Amino acid sequence: MVKPLASAVFAVSVIASPATLAAEQTITLAVENMYCADCPLIVKKSLERVLGVTKVTVSYRDKTAIVTYDDSKADLQGLTEATTKAGYPSAPKS
Repeated sequence: MVKPLASAVFAVSVIASPATLAAEQTITLAVENMYCADCPLIVKKSLERVLGVTKVTVSYRDKTAIVTYDDSKADLQGLTEATTKAGYPSAPKS
């Protein structure tokens, strides 16, 4: 009796764990202060250092960064802080 109950409790805890509820998100950020060809590389590296970020594409022409991340490890605030600390304030593109 104890073994089936323990298995049921374990199964419920796995199903309800935050990792199970995590989802991959993609957001486009409008990035300020990109004025030269090196700027996108700096923005990309700053975003790639954020834990949970899996892909970054930066466009100098469009002044944007498209970021794919695990929302259980990263969030919008962390992404915008990373670019701002690198000298490139950003916000979600509307």
